[in-house]
Amino acid sequence: MTKRKRLKTIGLAVAVLIGLGVWGLPRVAKHLGATRRVIVPLQPGNIDIPTKRSIEWKDRSKLTDQILRYWARKPLGDWQTKGKIDIPRALMGRFILRQDRDAANAYLIKQKPWGNPGSTWEGHPDGDYDFTLAGLIPILFLFGDTPEVLYPDTRQHLLDTLIPLEGGEPLLTVPRTLGLVPDTENHLLMTEGSRYLKNQWLMLHGSESPEHDNVANGLETWLLGMIEEIRSAGPYEFNSIPYEGYTLTALLNLEAFASPKVQSAARELLDQLNWSYAVGSLRFRRYPPFRRQYAHATDTSLCGDRHLALIKLWISLLPDGPTDLTLKESQHIAIWACWSPYRLPDQTAHWILEKPADYYIRIGRGPDASPEIYSGGPGYLFSAGGVNRGKRSLIVARPITLIFNDGADDLSEVLHLAGPGTEFRQWNNTGVWKNLAVAAGPVQIPKSWNPDAESDLWKIFLRESSHCVCVHSRDDLGIVHLIRSDDPDHALDLLQEANDDSSRLRTSFQVPGSARIHYDTHAAENRWVIKQIDDRLVDRDFDRWPAMNGAISEIPASNVD
Repeated sequence: MTKRKRLKTIGLAVAVLIGLGVWGLPRVAKHLGATRRVIVPLQPGNIDIPTKRSIEWKDRSKLTDQILRYWARKPLGDWQTKGKIDIPRALMGRFILRQDRDAANAYLIKQKPWGNPGSTWEGHPDGDYDFTLAGLIPILFLFGDTPEVLYPDTRQHLLDTLIPLEGGEPLLTVPRTLGLVPDTENHLLMTEGSRYLKNQWLMLHGSESPEHDNVANGLETWLLGMIEEIRSAGPYEFNSIPYEGYTLTALLNLEAFASPKVQSAARELLDQLNWSYAVGSLRFRRYPPFRRQYAHATDTSLCGDRHLALIKLWISLLPDGPTDLTLKESQHIAIWACWSPYRLPDQTAHWILEKPADYYIRIGRGPDASPEIYSGGPGYLFSAGGVNRGKRSLIVARPITLIFNDGADDLSEVLHLAGPGTEFRQWNNTGVWKNLAVAAGPVQIPKSWNPDAESDLWKIFLRESSHCVCVHSRDDLGIVHLIRSDDPDHALDLLQEANDDSSRLRTSFQVPGSARIHYDTHAAENRWVIKQIDDRLVDRDFDRWPAMNGAISEIPASNVD
């Protein structure tokens, strides 16, 4: 080739790349905030993750049976449109219940991959096949050695065609982005977890190829590093709606079928995620901040997260657990708890059912994230709503909520506060201290609540027979304090005596008989709303907070006895 032709060819290639960039980068930009820019391991903090297991769990429950029947009855529809989520689970349900095995095998053996692994975008419209892979892997491991369920020809078709990934080279970036855009946590765990487990299956069944040796090909080392990154730095897609569920199911695959080393790492991370759920929920309800997706910013259900599906099924398997649990959504996540050997640590299970003590816990999420802050105890839970860190952060800040054991399952049914304004990207709702919440906006009180005592500054609502909810609300300031008492008039007297200055309430609140809490409800997006306790300054830089820090049974409650 002449020099002129070479230059022309290079110029044409550069033009194509520039053209792809001009067209493609705006379209793939939504993925740029979906992965962390820097990995910063967090200090563990002073709250240990429970790991002790002594409970003798049941193998099945009324709820697990319901979920399996739900999926076994699902029609085996169009693979191209339903193969991502529904059909792998419909097959799983049939195989577990030993139903329609001929039809299920005949259906599966006719199919080919409907797409490719990795995130979908306009330049890669046929992505997301890793969702299917994560659903086919359990079928292979659960029934691959049971030829009367998964027929040998069907098993071979899974290995040769429907689970095409193998070897040791992970797919780290979003396809067709010139290797510039890292893929997300949930996609990496589903894609590379499935690749790893196919290799594992082949090695366990006689392959001597170095390509299938996860230690020799380096994939085990990479996967352990990925799991450790999420464990030590915290999940980037924390509390994500809907992606948290797919991260959890990918980890459950590894905890069930991987090598002992990877199983242990996956279990440790699952324990951490489930303990965070226990701390931040009350009787299967919670309303935490989350990263991804903005499309769910207006969701108001207290039961709308995907984690709940697994939690309810695990709790249904307790030997003396509740027998009346139901599940109205996220059945596609719940089915993993029907077969997975993973069980909750004892303390985590007990905390999910009932909080045994008062506690105040802060969960650090690292740089450019939002912390989670909880003040709770038997029968109640304050939950901070967090803070958005700019459009790229993909963080949805939510109102601060106060949840009781009253059956409320929607934001409109619980007391909540947020501000300034009504746009979540402008809020800093990190203003939660021990039994206290403050925000730069009014307190929204459920319509069914009526004050049991009130003054010009305060309204007192008696809830759950022994909780006095004390509310000060104006257009640009909301304060909520919980006093343990069954006497709202006496609680009002205490509050009035300690906090009778309307102007001073803008910057501080005096806990009756305890500390004065100073705050800035218009704090910057990278600063905690709480400023100091009496004369003691607090660490407001929550980007540097430990993974989990706080106190259990050390809250100086405002009692009126």
